[in-house]
Amino acid sequence: MNAAISARGLAFAYRPAEPVLRGIDLDARAGELVCILGPNGGGKTTLLRCLLGLAPPSAGSVSIDGRPLAGLRARERARLLAYVPQTPASAFAFSAREIVLMGRLSHLGALGLAGAKDLEIVRAAMEMTGTSALAGRTLDELSGGEAQRVMIARALAQQPTILLLDEPTSHLDLRHQMSVTAMLRRVAHDWPMAVLCVSHDLNVAARFADRLVLVADGRVAADGPPADVLQPDLLRGVYGIDVDLLPRPEPGPPLVVARTPTQG
Repeated sequence: MNAAISARGLAFAYRPAEPVLRGIDLDARAGELVCILGPNGGGKTTLLRCLLGLAPPSAGSVSIDGRPLAGLRARERARLLAYVPQTPASAFAFSAREIVLMGRLSHLGALGLAGAKDLEIVRAAMEMTGTSALAGRTLDELSGGEAQRVMIARALAQQPTILLLDEPTSHLDLRHQMSVTAMLRRVAHDWPMAVLCVSHDLNVAARFADRLVLVADGRVAADGPPADVLQPDLLRGVYGIDVDLLPRPEPGPPLVVARTPTQG
């Protein structure tokens, strides 16, 4: 199966002498959840910005369904790519349903009026994300987990080929981290689309992702199924700390537990 989104030789620098990305190769296919992990400052968010076309690379290229991203018009990009930032945008005056309907803007005609098809897509997106019961509430009336699910529903309403998320669980408690990441796996498999998610939680990502991509020092240090990527020597090299791998109580990749650093 061809990649829905593909990066080749991607390089980027905010300042010429300080490269952030150094020749990144990455593919994601429809129907898979790919979690991008790595230490702070390793280039994860910058990589996401390059994949979205928000940060033009200094070298390399990004393609969507085999078409160069740089050649796509803004409206076309909006139909193919959906983005969920770390913190939900402030939209206090709008109800959850109105926020999700905003995801249809790139599909509406000249008059900007939503039709029956648009409303059905909004309904399906809210059902998928478990936000139907929140439809009439404003964003400031929602918990962090609820607000994040509404923003994901808005992205789904775009009906994109690719969904990109920047640490969507960073401000959530453990239960909501698990439920949101499990939902992203269902979205990838059931809609289907390519879902790329930047995360800091190795164990939650490994529990649900089809593939893990470790990014460190602007390069891809590893890319593969969770069980292949979760290797002590590899993780030590990327994170600079020794880890132990423990079996899960249920089937799945091992749990990663950091060892207490020795004093010296």
